[in-house]
Amino acid sequence: MKSPHPIPYQGSKRNIAKYILMFFPQRVERLIEPFAGSAAVSIAAAGHGKAINFHLNDLNKPLIDLWREIINHPETIANDYERLWKAQSGQEKEFYYQIREEFNTKPSPGHFLYLLARCVKASVRYNAKGEFNQSPDNRRKGRNPAQMRRDIFAVSKLLQGRTTLSCIDYREVLHQSTEDDLVYLDPPYQGVVSGSTGDPRYIKGVDVDELIQALHELNERRIAYILSYDGRTGDRIYGEQLPDALDLHRIEISAGRSTQATLLGQAAITYESLYLSAALKRKLGSKPLPAILGNIKPHQMKMLMDAPA
Repeated sequence: MKSPHPIPYQGSKRNIAKYILMFFPQRVERLIEPFAGSAAVSIAAAGHGKAINFHLNDLNKPLIDLWREIINHPETIANDYERLWKAQSGQEKEFYYQIREEFNTKPSPGHFLYLLARCVKASVRYNAKGEFNQSPDNRRKGRNPAQMRRDIFAVSKLLQGRTTLSCIDYREVLHQSTEDDLVYLDPPYQGVVSGSTGDPRYIKGVDVDELIQALHELNERRIAYILSYDGRTGDRIYGEQLPDALDLHRIEISAGRSTQATLLGQAAITYESLYLSAALKRKLGSKPLPAILGNIKPHQMKMLMDAPA
């Protein structure tokens, strides 16, 4: 089943969510995403019946406000998006900058969804003041409202009534986890942003040492978790290896040909690293854990995802 995807977001795990779901235990009472972003993993998990309840958290408040509208008020946000999409006709560039200015003055979910759908490469960018400052993609008008409406209502149907939303520090969310939960962490990658150093792609960075300490604490509490944290493109490696003391199983997932490499006429493949915690490995039991995943055919994927833990 193709997962609905109403929020376009660079770095979304939409294309590799099918691989991540392979490492879910048989029963997940609640899936927690402390760095929700586009919530691709939660949406895929809901669509495949891999979790009962969900907790989406992100420090980006306008993003969480947008998720709240999509999940709880799909008709309202779909109408808002359609209205803005139609109003831009014939003045797409000027209209985009007008909406961006209005959003930075008074953020609203409808304005944010429109900006995400129209901005360059669906890539969020913020200035030093925390204002949205990405430019419009002048080659396209943004996603068709009918398609957007279908995905909004599909996600609402999957998540409404069983999703908690929050906008707090990820460590506070981790403290709320229990042994019945599965935590999926997708923080800003190493080499992308460090500590509190500003990066135009994120509201706030994540300190590596703080994250490692948080993972140690999850291990001590026997919390099952999956971590996406680094990767490589060709010979270029992003981030340093996580400490052996965390006792993580690392899997490389082929994410396909690098966009940047394609622009340069190269054929480098990007691999994203996935780390499985010791508590999760215990829940998976004797299920084989590969070192590299990629290019799995649909029938093979179904067998792997349906395999008992």
